[in-house]
Amino acid sequence: MSGSQSATAVSDAPQSWPEVRFAGLRFTPLTVEQTVDALAARSPQAPFTTFVTPNAEHAYLRRRDPRFRAISDAAWISTNDSRVVGRTALLGGLRLRFAPGAYVVRELFERVIGPDTPLSVIGGTPALADKLRQQYGLKNLVQHVPPMGMIHNPAAIAETVAFIVANPARFIFVAMGPPQSELLCGHIIADGRSTGLGLCIGSSLHVLTGDSDPAPAVLEHSGFVWLYRLVKEPRRLWRRYMRGFYGLALGLRDVLARWLGLGSANAHG
Repeated sequence: MSGSQSATAVSDAPQSWPEVRFAGLRFTPLTVEQTVDALAARSPQAPFTTFVTPNAEHAYLRRRDPRFRAISDAAWISTNDSRVVGRTALLGGLRLRFAPGAYVVRELFERVIGPDTPLSVIGGTPALADKLRQQYGLKNLVQHVPPMGMIHNPAAIAETVAFIVANPARFIFVAMGPPQSELLCGHIIADGRSTGLGLCIGSSLHVLTGDSDPAPAVLEHSGFVWLYRLVKEPRRLWRRYMRGFYGLALGLRDVLARWLGLGSANAHG
């Protein structure tokens, strides 16, 4: 659990990645290991940018909010967070890889982040930050907990941006769900004063500390984790998964287009 364990050299040089468009989403088709190596190699002094992990619901959110779409498209790395989307893409001959936020975050803490690595957590609870400090011996983790509905509160946004500017960190974990996390990162980028990497990772830190109940292993690798979560928390999640069907419909449309040779889903190297 040390930054020295990563053999990847830190670099200020910009890097471009292959890009895949599928189901109305933009993907950087990297594995978990490739993603973590890329995040580790980026200089902490480089201008603030984002890492996002789109799933089927993101397609619906992109349709609703042009700001969310623009910020997602501008993300430095955008990896696939959905086995279902990935398997649908395979029907059309596209390999998106699978690098969900929870997997990437765990690898970062295991082999890149050390006790002295400057970190920020935006969102979550004080108990979450305390557990991370104890679990990994973190000495330079700071946290800011914005009020509920902060993305519609200009004063709360300005306060959060100012906190990030005042507390430079190598990794800024934006522990809020979409679209709030991406929209906040858009404000940080527009402000222009921050450095580091903003990771829009939802509940991944709660998974890391054991506060989020993981699905059984047989479901974890089957593509039915969403069903397990829906059964456990139907009132909170039903709307999210209904939105996800919109993204899957777009994916099936793209598969059909590729079968017919229309090239609706495409890759850019």
